[in-house]
Amino acid sequence: MAITFYAYPKCGTCQKAKKWLEQEEVEYTEIHIVENPPTKEQLRSIISKSGLPIKKFFNTSGLKYRELGLKDKLLEATDDEKLDWLASDGMLIKRPLTTGEEKVTLGFKPEQFEQNWK
Repeated sequence: MAITFYAYPKCGTCQKAKKWLEQEEVEYTEIHIVENPPTKEQLRSIISKSGLPIKKFFNTSGLKYRELGLKDKLLEATDDEKLDWLASDGMLIKRPLTTGEEKVTLGFKPEQFEQNWK
């Protein structure tokens, strides 16, 4: 199973998720989400695969999210505009973002990783 793990190295939640993947000996490719954020088309595919609404992919506790005032803007924005924002800055994406051929997880919950990546 090919797993892509989008993470920010300084993120504590990302570090916990990475530790879990390594302890469980799950093979993955790590991508620095800020230096190489997923493209708009990659995000479109990931979000579609996840079955989750686009708004779930925003890092709502992040500084960038608050700086841009996205809480209010998201209510009126089109899906295309939301994808543009997410693709423009990896700090806007909830992390870690872990994707496989058929599955996607946002954030890190051990039981969710157990169910999806083991």
